[in-house]
Amino acid sequence: MITLSGVTKRHPGGQEAVRRLDLSVARGEFVLLTGHSGAGKSTVLKLMAGIERPTEGTVTVSGQDLGTIRSGALPYLRRNLGLVFQDHKLLLDRSVFDNVALPLRIAGFPGADIGKRVRAALDRVGLLDRERGDPVTLSGGEQQRVCIARAIVHRPAVVLADEPTANLDEAYALEIVGLFRRLHEVGVTLVVSTHSPTAFGDARVREVALRQGILVRSGEARA
Repeated sequence: MITLSGVTKRHPGGQEAVRRLDLSVARGEFVLLTGHSGAGKSTVLKLMAGIERPTEGTVTVSGQDLGTIRSGALPYLRRNLGLVFQDHKLLLDRSVFDNVALPLRIAGFPGADIGKRVRAALDRVGLLDRERGDPVTLSGGEQQRVCIARAIVHRPAVVLADEPTANLDEAYALEIVGLFRRLHEVGVTLVVSTHSPTAFGDARVREVALRQGILVRSGEARA
């Protein structure tokens, strides 16, 4: 489903965030990207989402080469992707409902369908009763759950999440891990970057470790 072949990402100034990376993610897999800060985890996720383009090598998602795909075609490709960012990227002047509905409105879904999908996504993350609330009134863990609802509201085949448990206390982190586990159980392909792989210890995952942009371990799935 996702393949990176000989991928190098070089930033202006010559710094290489990722070097000669070969990585494949099969349909239905749960992959953890691990490594120190600056190891290249976020860059790998951005490459998979088409937010960054490789300097060298190829990134293929569902048969599409992201290095050659037209910019105008990327939104259509991303309809099969759900993205969860570290800093939430919530619109603070809009309600929880409107934040979750945003991808559907951009994609042109009809109003009645939007309401059903948004409420189903919020119910899944346990925030149905907060749909009319403002994001600023939510805790950090609740804001992260809004981000996950927004990422899954269009029922994507793949979810990419960048440090979704960062800066959360243990209880909230376990709730987020549980949400990802349930997504995996229904067949969603997951690629999650984390500093805390042990938090996902009871999920069947494959751990991929990076160091200074280089792949240093790509293990088998563990239960």
